[in-house]
Amino acid sequence: MDYYLMAFKKYATFQGRARRKEYWMFFLFNCIIYFAIGFVGSSELVLLYYLVVLIPSIAVAVRRMHDVGKSGWYVLIPLYNFILAITEGNMGENEYGPDPKTIEIF
Repeated sequence: MDYYLMAFKKYATFQGRARRKEYWMFFLFNCIIYFAIGFVGSSELVLLYYLVVLIPSIAVAVRRMHDVGKSGWYVLIPLYNFILAITEGNMGENEYGPDPKTIEIF
């Protein structure tokens, strides 16, 4: 849950890097919340939630691309962006910032 909240703390931060764990935990919690809202609520609530998480979703995806040393524009290439999202990030610092695994988050 901490990684989900971290994406909201970095609401529109497109600089830096995001670990695989940060990206996929955000994705997992989004799926769970979408399902829960859709099951319990109405389509208007789902749309509202979608609008709330749109910018953080794009931002964490761009930071994930930065972690593997690619531009954030690679998010727009569907299959390749999935491959990059499951690939381990660059060890050490790259042009987008320090390795997020070496930074103490919590």
